[in-house]
Amino acid sequence: MSFRIRPATPDDFEAIYEMAKLTGGGFTNLPADKATLVGKLARSEAAFDKTEETQGNDCFIFVLEDPKAKLIRGTCQVFGQVGVTQAFYSYHLSTLTQWSPELGKTFRNQMLTLTTDLEGSSEVGGLFLHPQMRAGGLGMLLARSRYLFIKAHRQRFGDRLLAELRGVMDEAGNSPFWDALAGRFFDMSFPEADSFNAVNGTQFIADLMPKTPIYVSLLPEPARAVMGQPHPTGRAALRMLQEEGLVFDRYIDIFDGGPTVTAPTDNVRTIRESVAETIVEVGEGGKVKMLLAAGRLRDFRCVLAEVRKVGRKGLAISRETAELLEIDEGAEVLAVAR
Repeated sequence: MSFRIRPATPDDFEAIYEMAKLTGGGFTNLPADKATLVGKLARSEAAFDKTEETQGNDCFIFVLEDPKAKLIRGTCQVFGQVGVTQAFYSYHLSTLTQWSPELGKTFRNQMLTLTTDLEGSSEVGGLFLHPQMRAGGLGMLLARSRYLFIKAHRQRFGDRLLAELRGVMDEAGNSPFWDALAGRFFDMSFPEADSFNAVNGTQFIADLMPKTPIYVSLLPEPARAVMGQPHPTGRAALRMLQEEGLVFDRYIDIFDGGPTVTAPTDNVRTIRESVAETIVEVGEGGKVKMLLAAGRLRDFRCVLAEVRKVGRKGLAISRETAELLEIDEGAEVLAVAR
C-alpha cells in the first residue's frame, strides 16, 4: 500500500478544505470554513510541539497521504481532553418509572437530560475519507492509526475515550431532532447552528438551552425515531468503533441526536492488542497484514503493511514500507494485527 498516516501541517490546508466541502455538513470537527480550519491546523501544530507529557486541550490532526503521488485523500483527529475551555454538552437518555396504585399501572417515561458527564474524556473524531478511496482498508487505517498514536503517547490522553457520530439529516441538511427540540430555542436552522458551533464553540448552548429534563414522549415521532441513530454514511464508522470496544451508553448529540460511544481508553482493542516490535529485516515483507506505527509526535507515521515474523527477533518489512514509515533496520514500531 502506497498510503500512510502522518501529522497534518499548514501546507495541507487546501487538501483538507476541499475534503471539508465534501462532507455535506454536520461534521463539527471538519467545517468548510477557511478561518476555522487555519486555526485548527495552528492548534494542531502547537499540540505536536508540546513537550509536556500531560493531558490537555490538544487537537492532533492527521492526513492520509500518498507521498510519491503527492495526494492527500483523508483526514482524522484526536483530542486530548474535551470540556476544558468550554463545556462539553450531551443529552443522556434515561428512564423514569412511576406507579399509580389508583390506576393499577406502571408508567415508564424516557427523559433527555442535559449533562457534561463526559468532560475530561479524550475524543477521536474528524474522520473523513475521500469518496473515491472508500475501498481497500484505507478507512480502517485512518481510524485505527489514532489508537496507535494514543498508545505511543498514552500520558497525553485520558482514561476514557469517546466518539460522536453525525446524526440523521435529510438531503437538505435539516435534522428532525434539531427541528423538534433545540431549534425551538435558538431561532436558527440546523445547518446554521452547526456552522456556528463549529466556528464559535458551545457557549451559546449554555446560554439558551433549557436545563430541565425533556420528556421524550412530547417529541414528534420523526425526532424520536432518529435518537441515537447515526447518519447512513456513518454506519460503517460506528461498526469500526464497536469493533474497537466503544459502546453506546445512552449519550446523544444535543444538535442532531446522533450517538456518542465510549470506552475505557486502555480497553480499546487496538490499544490493548498492539505491541512493540523490532524491525530486523528491510527488503521483502511477508503475507501477514499488520498496522505498523513508528515515530513520535511530528515524526509519527502509520501504515498497513504485509510483514514476516522472524522468529522471536522481530519483523521483516518491505523497502516501500520502511520508506513510508521513514525507518530502517533496528527501528522500534508498534504493531497490531489487521
